[in-house]
Amino acid sequence: MRSKIMVLTGSPKMRKTAAALVAAVGLCGAGVGGALAAPPGTLPYGAYDPGGDYRNDRDLVIEHLFLPWEDVYLPSLVDADAYARQRNRALMVTLEPWTWTRSERNTAEALRDGIRRGSYDANMKAVCDVLAVLQSPVTLRWAHEMENSAGQFIWSGWNPQDYIEAFRRMTSLCREAAPGVRIMWSPAGEEGLEAYYPGDEFVDLVGISVFGLQAYDRFEVNRDRSFVDVMGPRYQRAAQFGKPVVVAELGVSGSADYVASWENAVRQPGPGYSDLVGVVYFDQKEVYAWPNGFGLPDWRLDFRVTD
Repeated sequence: MRSKIMVLTGSPKMRKTAAALVAAVGLCGAGVGGALAAPPGTLPYGAYDPGGDYRNDRDLVIEHLFLPWEDVYLPSLVDADAYARQRNRALMVTLEPWTWTRSERNTAEALRDGIRRGSYDANMKAVCDVLAVLQSPVTLRWAHEMENSAGQFIWSGWNPQDYIEAFRRMTSLCREAAPGVRIMWSPAGEEGLEAYYPGDEFVDLVGISVFGLQAYDRFEVNRDRSFVDVMGPRYQRAAQFGKPVVVAELGVSGSADYVASWENAVRQPGPGYSDLVGVVYFDQKEVYAWPNGFGLPDWRLDFRVTD
């Protein structure tokens, strides 16, 4: 399993975009000084960074966490909160509705039926009770990439109404326990995602996932794709709901030139993306095999350049 004090300056549109991020994600504290690893640009940036590559990078404003809602040591969230506060970062918590242990519970049927019966209400409340006491601003990303049919997640590919019912139930429980938490609905960004949209009142932000694998590009479309090539259509699908959009997972792997071209674009994608308010890098090796024999790409900073 793949188991955030801004100074508002510039044009009114820029100020509106920055204000949306402050309100929606709850960022507290701008990076100062030179970035150690973050790409160039002004778009707020964060990372899932279990290896600590960005630990001293004051340009990062989002600390991304992944955790399941079963068999997890919840006090670790308090440690993550302390780590984030020391670095003036907000937290984005991706909560995956399964367990880290192998079990018959890890099936789509058990999850869907269990949510409907209320069997997982206590799991959700236990996590959100902890989120409620954290001092960092928190965004919750529950059951992401639900429209993806690759088979990675037991909550993806459901009948849309079943997913919407589950999302509304779980995130409403969390809002009751932790009223200050922001809710991110986070499809992969594929065609048909709108069928899974749970409604404006249940969503504060929309996330998408954007990955660039040069070898796959050349196999799939016979050319290298840019960050905007991959991100653009996903952004347009996400932006239709009128919510702030975040690239909640970003990864790139390929030649030095390919990686550099993505790095130089992710925080400055150009005009036409006024609702894009943040980018979060996935600084880890892939855990679910890509199709056509491309295996497990390594998105980590020290390994993503392959030539």
